[in-house]
Amino acid sequence: MSIWLPVIVTAVICYAAKYRKGRAATATKPRTTPVTRSQQLGEEGEALVHAELLSALQWLCGDDFYLHPGALLLNHAPGTDFPTAEVDHLAVTPFGIFVVETKHWAGHIEPGPTDATIVRFGTDGQWEMRRSPLHQNRSKVAFLRAMLPGIWAVEGIAAFSHPLSDISPALPVNIVRASDLRQWLRSRRSWHASAGGTRINVRQAQRAILAVSETAADAIDRHRAKLRENPKKITVFA
Repeated sequence: MSIWLPVIVTAVICYAAKYRKGRAATATKPRTTPVTRSQQLGEEGEALVHAELLSALQWLCGDDFYLHPGALLLNHAPGTDFPTAEVDHLAVTPFGIFVVETKHWAGHIEPGPTDATIVRFGTDGQWEMRRSPLHQNRSKVAFLRAMLPGIWAVEGIAAFSHPLSDISPALPVNIVRASDLRQWLRSRRSWHASAGGTRINVRQAQRAILAVSETAADAIDRHRAKLRENPKKITVFA
């Protein structure tokens, strides 16, 4: 089956090129949307997680990996009201493709009443229901699994970057602290090797994913502005 991998990946790239044909490249523009306190903290957390991922992947893979520089927009639903989905971090390695969601929350994190929720107990003693970051990643992971060869492993991870975050052991193993990413990825590499998993061609996977991504200079700002105008809500259980 491995002989078909280049054919499959090439087909994905050609499809994406056809979809994007005729779209003019957007010139680089300075950010015009004011940065909120929440966004600033989020970006600080993402910078911490990016640094952890980079260090871990260099240790585990040498030069044979791809870590996207910053957030990435996947064109997962062309033609719909919300055609793009934001990925905080995309890591492509020989042993897996990882979609990483960062949360810069302080406090103790517990499972919620459903798989779609988690509960954060803040340092001030207050608690709140939040959408699970793994649930946030679900459609993005499903999209990549559908467009890439099925024998390539694609996983979602949630990384908590705040130094005062504490993760309940009852949470799924894919929810970790940023400082645990190094060992988590090491265990994934070991499991992949022991299971005889198919080695991923990092460059092929990188090209295929970027071919179905929105890379215009102002794409992230436009995407976030649209989400602010149409916030998505989850049901909060008493």
